Amino acid sequence: MINFKKELNKEQLRVVTEGDGPCLVLAGAGSGKTRAITYRVAYLLEHGVDPQNILLVTFTNKAAREMMDRVQELTGGETRLPWSGTFHHIGYRILKKYAPVLGFQNNFSVLDSEDSRDLLKICIKGEGIDRKQQRFPSPKVVQSILSYARNAEMTIHDVLELQHQSWLHLEDVLVSIAEEYTKRKKASNVMDFDDLLVYLHLLLLKSEDVRNKYAKQFQYVLVDEYQDTNKVQASIINLCASINKNILVVGDDAQSIYSFRAADIQNILSFEERYKQAKIFRLETNYRSTPEILNVANEVIANNTKQYEKELASVLDTFTKPEVHAFTDASEEAEFILNRILELRDEGVPLSEMAVLFRAAFHSQQLEMRLAKEGVSYDYRGGVRFFERAHVKDVLAYLKIFNNRQDAIAWSRVLNMQVGIGPVAAGKIVEVVGGVGRDQPVRSQELRSIGSVLSARGQVGWSDFLQIWESIENVENKIPSELIRAIIESKYQEYLENEYPDYRDRLQDLEQLAVYAERYMSLEDPTDAVSKFLAEATLQEGYNAKQAQENSGDDDKLILSTVHQAKGLEWSAVFVLNVSAGQFPNDRASHGDELEEERRLFYVAITRAKKYLYLTYTLVSSIRSLLQGPSQFIEEIDVDLVHKHSSSGDSNVFFDPSDDEDDVTYEPLEDNKPVRSFLKSIDEL
Repeated sequence: MINFKKELNKEQLRVVTEGDGPCLVLAGAGSGKTRAITYRVAYLLEHGVDPQNILLVTFTNKAAREMMDRVQELTGGETRLPWSGTFHHIGYRILKKYAPVLGFQNNFSVLDSEDSRDLLKICIKGEGIDRKQQRFPSPKVVQSILSYARNAEMTIHDVLELQHQSWLHLEDVLVSIAEEYTKRKKASNVMDFDDLLVYLHLLLLKSEDVRNKYAKQFQYVLVDEYQDTNKVQASIINLCASINKNILVVGDDAQSIYSFRAADIQNILSFEERYKQAKIFRLETNYRSTPEILNVANEVIANNTKQYEKELASVLDTFTKPEVHAFTDASEEAEFILNRILELRDEGVPLSEMAVLFRAAFHSQQLEMRLAKEGVSYDYRGGVRFFERAHVKDVLAYLKIFNNRQDAIAWSRVLNMQVGIGPVAAGKIVEVVGGVGRDQPVRSQELRSIGSVLSARGQVGWSDFLQIWESIENVENKIPSELIRAIIESKYQEYLENEYPDYRDRLQDLEQLAVYAERYMSLEDPTDAVSKFLAEATLQEGYNAKQAQENSGDDDKLILSTVHQAKGLEWSAVFVLNVSAGQFPNDRASHGDELEEERRLFYVAITRAKKYLYLTYTLVSSIRSLLQGPSQFIEEIDVDLVHKHSSSGDSNVFFDPSDDEDDVTYEPLEDNKPVRSFLKSIDEL
């Protein structure tokens, strides 16, 4: 017998013992939600509920295994929950039995993401579209559009309006591709991952017998991370609980950060509207973070209007206040973070217990450079290291052929991006170009005549390449940063949008590359500047790869991660960098629901920290050296809750309008490096 009163706090105990009927468990960060939901399952089993009558739904296989392990540990290792797993796992089990109702056979196969893209390629070609002859969204991008539309229950038109307005003219073609894709899947007796949800939902709506069978069987329905459900998933859960009405959903609206995956925060915010008799439980006792960190977290999230109010309280002793640091630019910011990490390591905090979090991947570039040079092992989450990213390599390849016409590898890379140009055609071009003087730069006039060696469709791609090349050639001061920006603003941007769903983030990466290149400003000999820049970039790429290989078996690594990838994790020390105006929140989320989600994202970043929290920002943006200053999220924090520092190391030197003017202490201008740099930037503008 489990001693529930002894092993749970009062908040958790109420969930476990009073969780009958519709229940919404608002589980704050670090409040032991997994403990509450697994003990609830153990409680039901101990009170005679058959495991077959419990539906426990999670979002990841890892979470499902963790919960099952805990339940088995609590019940002596004898109990298995046959209906515990992810939404997709549950959908697969039910559909295998009832597939014929939907026109499939019981032995249907499931397509993985790559298989799905391969089938979409066939459908795209079936529409008479040859991506080797004309620009058209890649199968990966088409896949993301169709997936979002299905999971958000939106039309393709609505998704294009939201994400790709420049492609609205392709709406009819994309609709036709979607219809053909659906037909081909059914003809081949296969489903993709989205189908496992969409067809389960359709089955429960279409067949009253099937719906009633499972609604009667599942006496208790429990859902983890409910704030991350999309409309289809929420509807499936409601249908499964439609008879017994014992539905317990656990989540935290303050951590709803996945709208780009079609997660709908309204599912959790409107739960009480759907279930009028719903009980609301709050888990507000935090076992992770110090009181000082939670004070900041509570202060930040209180600014959201669409939320369930919660006040996290720590069980830990008081420690040190979080710190806010201002720096002139990203290089100073990176230097501080590196030095503080090394200090913490010397004080006994393992690297693996420290994380640097950021809103967007390109924010980490300066820090990556410093870590690499210092030889600090790190593990990059949420993507690949900066100089290893495909689009960064693309742009470097353009600069390489600008610098060295003989570079066949770089030529091959840029040419194979173009429609109608494959390896054979690329080889012909490289042969012709390489036949001219080695030291002569490549000229557009010369390149136009080369197109004659290509087929008619190859000349389409060659024309696109020439437009990019002419953008490079037209740069007045051919220094690396300006050449990179010319490529960014050329037809290459169209290529990125066609190929990648996250093309906007990739463009920001490339702007960061241009910023990095600004240190190579030798106007007397631009070619020399380009050569030096390429050498340094290549060395960085090789050094990072070598470091990653050498440290592959090292468990003590610093973590670099986007905030999205960090959700659910925790570290003793957390640095959140570039919490700057226009950067965090993202400049595309200036108001309304988008701004509130950005604030939730910041809240998630803060609540990853257990003992030490550092929030940093720069006075001058690395993007075109624009003035920026602190994010509005920083300004929303009461100055008494944090220690504020300038890059000179002095604390609490920033003017606070709430202070009495007579008590304000101003730092001497000559000693204030950020202010001097700030004023210098104004003069330059």
